[in-house]
Amino acid sequence: MSRLFVSDRNMDRYWLLTWTTYGTWLPGDRRGFVSNVADSKGVGVRHNEPGTRCDNDIRGLNEYARDKMLHEPIYLTLRQAELLAEQFRETAGFRKWELLAVAIMRNHIHLVVGVPGDPEPETLLRDFKSYGSRRLNRTCGEQDRWWTQSGSTRKLKDGPAVISAVAYVRKQEYPLVVWINEAGERPA
Repeated sequence: MSRLFVSDRNMDRYWLLTWTTYGTWLPGDRRGFVSNVADSKGVGVRHNEPGTRCDNDIRGLNEYARDKMLHEPIYLTLRQAELLAEQFRETAGFRKWELLAVAIMRNHIHLVVGVPGDPEPETLLRDFKSYGSRRLNRTCGEQDRWWTQSGSTRKLKDGPAVISAVAYVRKQEYPLVVWINEAGERPA
């Protein structure tokens, strides 16, 4: 297995993880969304490869998702974003993952993270979202759901892709918090 060398720690895989807060960016959204949609044969597909267009503006799907909501949408505050950024760094450190970049907006989050081995990307999402929820519940009041059910997991194939993903996270519009691990920006 080849290893990427982006900073002083060798990691086997790097991922761009993205997820939304509950109810703020539903499947079918006109702005675009990453969720399973049926292809011409009725098989569920997810369009989330870097450089490809995501699906957008599927009105019936959006209305269906809105009708199924359990509570009002969640929009993060600056304080909540600061708590989350701290928790994401703590979670990555505990798991021995390398967190390179974090951007937290009112309604969604982007992380660039390196991992040893080849864990399932859903495991990464689960851990960041779970520990983030626990921190928010302890400090900001209990919520049934802070996040949408899943998220986007994009494998970054090489050093230039990692650097590009970090730049993407850095340039987010209207962030509450952006944190970049400056050591992670050296080319592979």
